[in-house]
Amino acid sequence: MKNDRTPIGFQSHDHASCIASALDVAQAECAARRLQFTPVRRRVLEILLESHVALGAYDVLDRLAAEGLGSKPPVAYRALNFLVENGFAHRIERLNAFIACGHPGEAHAPAFLICRACGQVAEAEAPSPIEGAAGFAVETTVVEAEGLCPACQVAAA
Repeated sequence: MKNDRTPIGFQSHDHASCIASALDVAQAECAARRLQFTPVRRRVLEILLESHVALGAYDVLDRLAAEGLGSKPPVAYRALNFLVENGFAHRIERLNAFIACGHPGEAHAPAFLICRACGQVAEAEAPSPIEGAAGFAVETTVVEAEGLCPACQVAAA
């Protein structure tokens, strides 16, 4: 688990450790909060963790069906909703897709950097919203930026 809040997704890192850490955090958080981390929910998180590319619910469902874990849309949607509601994944509104959380178990306001060329998504810390402006209490924000990741910028040059 990273605490330095550098964007997760575009830089080189130990991806196997990234996956193992996120699964460990999810398992521990579920145990601590008495949540059911079912085999399907765990597998959906593993699928999301395999790459830093956002996946649609039907992409996840195709994988589950191929592995004999369910072929009906509610199977994928329920697992994805559980992961999002409990902070283990995020929904990328612009793409109507999902990505594993880069900071599971930590309170944070994510911002998503979406590469329009390769489809990778990096999670960064969103700028803090203005609290208390005109008496407004911010509950959620969605920050999504589209552009080119460092590797695609080099390839385009």
